[in-house]
Amino acid sequence: MKDVDYIIVGCGLASISFCEELRANNKTFIVFDDDSQQSSIVAAGLYNPVILKRFSEVWMAKEQLALALPLYAKIENELNIKVDYKLRILRRFTSIEEQNKWFTASDKPSLEPYLSLQLIKNNNSEIDAPYGFGEVLHAGRLDTEMLITSYKNLLREANCLEEQSFIYDNIQFNNESIVYENVKAKQIVFAEGFGIKQNPYFSTIPLTGSKGEILVIKAPDLKIDYAIKSSVFIIPLGNDLYNVGSTYNNLDKTNRPTALAKEELTSKLKTFIKCDFKVVNHIAGVRPTVKDRRPLVGRHPKHNNIYVLNGLGTRGVMIAPYVAGKLFRFIEKGEKLDDAINIKRFE
Repeated sequence: MKDVDYIIVGCGLASISFCEELRANNKTFIVFDDDSQQSSIVAAGLYNPVILKRFSEVWMAKEQLALALPLYAKIENELNIKVDYKLRILRRFTSIEEQNKWFTASDKPSLEPYLSLQLIKNNNSEIDAPYGFGEVLHAGRLDTEMLITSYKNLLREANCLEEQSFIYDNIQFNNESIVYENVKAKQIVFAEGFGIKQNPYFSTIPLTGSKGEILVIKAPDLKIDYAIKSSVFIIPLGNDLYNVGSTYNNLDKTNRPTALAKEELTSKLKTFIKCDFKVVNHIAGVRPTVKDRRPLVGRHPKHNNIYVLNGLGTRGVMIAPYVAGKLFRFIEKGEKLDDAINIKRFE
C-alpha cells in the first residue's frame, strides 16, 4: 500500500500547476492519467491578457500572469526545457472605427499596460492589412505539448505517475482517508478537463465543453515572427510552420478533426494571408468551458476529501497556476474560495 497526501486525476495544465503547489509544500502525491483528454495538448498555448474581440481585459489577468510566468520559468529551469516563448501579438484592424476603439480602450487603467499606443503599419506583402495592427504587450506562447510530455517524464522518474484510467467505483472511503487500489490518500483532486463529465462525483457541475480545432500549416513565403489575430489566429512555430485556430463547436464532444472545421479555418485565413500554404497537421480537443467563463473549483458537497479543479476554458495557460494555488490554500489552510470560482455558485 502506497501512502500519500494526494491522488490527482488528470495531467493537463491544471494538474501540473497543482502538483507544483504540492511539491513546493512537501506534500506527497500520485497522478493517474490515461491520455484521454487532449485539450491541453492541442491548445495553441497563447497567453494574452486582452480579449481581442471586444478590446477588454481578461478576468484577473494581472494576478494570473504574476503567478503563471514565474511558475513556467521554474519548470523550464528544473527540467532544462524551453516552453515559454515571448511573442508579439498583433491585432489586425479591419476599419478606422476599430483603430479608434483600440485607442479608446488603451486609456482604461486596467488595459493601459497591455495595449500599445503605437499604430503598426503592415510592411509584409503577403498579408492584407490596410488599416494596420495594434500590438498586445506582455503576451506569449506556451508549448503545452512539450510542457506536459516533459512533466510526465519527471513524474515517471519519481514513481508518481500511473498511466491508466481511473475507475471511480474502486474508491473506498475509510474514516479520514481514501483508498484506491494500492494507494491510500488523504485527499483526491479531480483535474480531468472535459473527462469529468464521466465522473459520478462531479457529473452535475455545469461544464459545457467546447470543441476546438487547430491546423498546422507550412507557409515558406509568409516570414513572420509574431502572431496575428484577425478572423483567426496565426501563430509562428518556427521553420515556416504556423498554428491556425481555433474553432468553437458546442455540439460535437469528440477529439476527431473534421473537414468542416478545416474548411472554416482555411477560408478565414485566406481573407488576410495572400501566400500559398499547405496544411501539414490537423488536431482537435474539447475545452472544459463553463457558461459563466469562470473555473470550477471546490469540495464535493458530501465527501470532504474530494475536490474538483476544472473549467479553465480557453485560457488555461494563464488561469491554471492561479486556481491551483487557491485550491491548495483552501484545502490546507482553510482559506475561503473566491465566489467567482467556487462550484457552490451553481448550487
